[in-house]
Amino acid sequence: MPERRTPHDDLVDHLVRSTSLARGEAARVVLDVLAYFDESAEEYVRRRHRELRSRGLTNDAIFRQISEELPHRAVAPPALSLRQLRRIVYG
Repeated sequence: MPERRTPHDDLVDHLVRSTSLARGEAARVVLDVLAYFDESAEEYVRRRHRELRSRGLTNDAIFRQISEELPHRAVAPPALSLRQLRRIVYG
């Protein structure tokens, strides 16, 4: 059965050649990275809030940390105030 080609086969091929990853593993890595970069600012804020909340941080500490992290994202979103961050999580 021939392999199904994807739009990112060049990158998968490169990872297979340059690492010890098998083709299936390399394809999963590419899909994970693409999903990471596809995450919107709102999705990121909600996900990070859940993660930091599960570690027992308070909302003040959580929103402060998220506001420090956001500018370092691959595609930095617009600056968001602490109030805007809260509204993303709680509506």
